[in-house]
Amino acid sequence: MSQSASVWLVLLLALVAANLPFLNERLLALVPVGTGGRKSLAIRLAELVLLYFIVGGIGLLFERRVGQIAPQGWEFYAITGALFIVLAFPGFTWRYLLKHRN
Repeated sequence: MSQSASVWLVLLLALVAANLPFLNERLLALVPVGTGGRKSLAIRLAELVLLYFIVGGIGLLFERRVGQIAPQGWEFYAITGALFIVLAFPGFTWRYLLKHRN
């Protein structure tokens, strides 16, 4: 896979992973929640952080496969974390800002 394709794949994976906590009521879309079947915002945010690190690890694997891994400072993690939160905005809007008919 080319470097450009791997970058687009990681971005697409980040978009899907950032919205996943807000689009379903299961932990990591696999495990059903035991308490009433509804996840709290705290669980959704913890899941969002976990998915950020999973997508980052996949990106690191792609970077390692292409060549030498570039050293990253705190600025890199601040920017990618902010980007991940921005990518989660459509799912957050759908879950908390739109009215749903019961």
